[in-house]
This record gives sequence, C-alpha cells and structure tokens, in this order.
Amino acid sequence: MIIQQILNGLNLGSMYALIAIGYTMVYGVLRLINFAHGDIMMVGAFSAFVVYSISGSFSIAILVAIIVASLTGVLTYKIAYKPLLDKDAPKISLLITAIGVSFFLENLFNMLFGGTPKAFNYPTFLDNTIHIFGAITNIASILIFVVTIIILIFVLLFLNKTKYGIAIQAIAFDMNTVKLMGINVDMLIMLVFVIGSALASLGGIFYAISYPSINPLMGVLVGLKAFAAAVLGGIGSVAGAAIGGFILGFSEVFIVAFFPDLGGYKDAIAFIFLIFILLFKPSGIMGIDFERSRF
Repeated sequence: MIIQQILNGLNLGSMYALIAIGYTMVYGVLRLINFAHGDIMMVGAFSAFVVYSISGSFSIAILVAIIVASLTGVLTYKIAYKPLLDKDAPKISLLITAIGVSFFLENLFNMLFGGTPKAFNYPTFLDNTIHIFGAITNIASILIFVVTIIILIFVLLFLNKTKYGIAIQAIAFDMNTVKLMGINVDMLIMLVFVIGSALASLGGIFYAISYPSINPLMGVLVGLKAFAAAVLGGIGSVAGAAIGGFILGFSEVFIVAFFPDLGGYKDAIAFIFLIFILLFKPSGIMGIDFERSRF
C-alpha cells in the first residue's frame, strides 16, 4: 500500500511541480505572483482537447497546446503587465491586473466551451497497467514523473549553463543594472513567460490525463496549490518549487490513504503548509531571500 501511495504521490506532485516552476520563474524576474498562471494551464488543456479531437494525433495536440499557452503567456505580459511595468506602477496594480486576466480567461473559455465539464480523450495505451513491487500504476503516471524530472533538469541547466539563463538570473538579481548593460530585458522576460506557460500547459495536459475531465475553472484550485508549493519550496527557486510540488502531492495522497476521514479536507493541506511556512520560514525550504531571489 505504501508503494502504491508513493506512486500516486509522484504523479500528483509532478503536476504541481511543473506549474509551480512557472510561478517561481515569473516571480523571480518581476516579483509578481501571476495568478493567471493556473488559467494558462487550463488554456493548454483545452487546446490539446480541441486539436486532438480534430487531428487525432496526440503529439500534435501537445505541441499546439504548448504553442497556444506560450502565446497566451506572452500576450498576457505584453498587454496586461508590461504597460504597468513601464509606468513603474505599484505591485498591487500588477496583482489586481493578474487577477483580472485570470477572470477574463475563465469567462472567455466558459463562453466558448460552456461550463459543463468535457471528457478529455487521450491515447488508450497510456492506461496500460504496470506492476511495481506489487503496486499497480499505468504508463501515464510513470511518463508524467519521468517527463517532469527531465524538464526540471533541462530548466536548471538552461538557467545555470546558458547565456540566456544567466541573463535571466541577472534580471532576477538587479533588473535596472542589467538594462544599463544593454541587455534586452523585455525579450528575456517574454522568454520566461514562454517557458513558464509551456510548463503550465504540460501540467494541464497531465492533469487532464490523470483526471480525464476539463472545465474553464479547472486551473483555479490547482493554480493556487501550485502557488502554495512555490512558496513552500522557496519562491524564486526552481528546485524549491519542484520540491514543494512533490511535498504537496505526497501530503494529499497520504492524508487520503491513511486518514480517510480527513479526505474532505485534502485541498486545505496546501494552504495549511503555506500558513506554517509563512509563519516560521517565510523564505521557504530552499531559503531564498524574497528580495534577492535567484533561481
């Protein structure tokens, strides 16, 4: 039973980790909690749903979903956030704008697809079962975990070993100095939104595979949990966000498995962790200083 719950926790934690990485990257650069991030996850899931229904190719559906979500992220930055940043608007204005973008996306997709949950179709081979030390899982769960780990490694290598990644870290440390050095800060911020939105899109697709139903509000609670995971791990730290995601995933799964009477409160676990972290270690597990965060 323990092995079974570990596998379930890895599956759920992987989805939270992917979405939390996007949260933490945007915060690291702009000091902005992008509350529309969970809805970009929803955009990715719906894009995959539509393209797979039309083309019958899940690979094409994933690719198009990543592109659509990335474009949505970039447009969100260019239209909603950049004008405020150029005017040096207060952070509260950016926060309110992020909430407004979130409501806009939810209502737009509610108008386009209706509020009734849609069944999410995917290749049947992903449901093939695998036995691991007596526990039963499927190909999709293993694939989700493996892809998440590979993506985490690539993101960390990109941030620490490439010119663009080091420049993004420099922006996170001191944006004004980077501007004075002649670096195209706007382009790098858009790149951060592209990466974060692409990961959110994958997280949305994985979530839709694990819980094969999508609706315009699917990103609200998942996005808030991913935000809690980012804070838990140390917002501004990519590795910390991933760790926080897995901690939340394991916590939810084990609470339901070993304390079934508390199953109705599993969604509160993320926010209980968030409260305790903010009370006793505001910088999170990885110990990143909120005002000088690095990836």
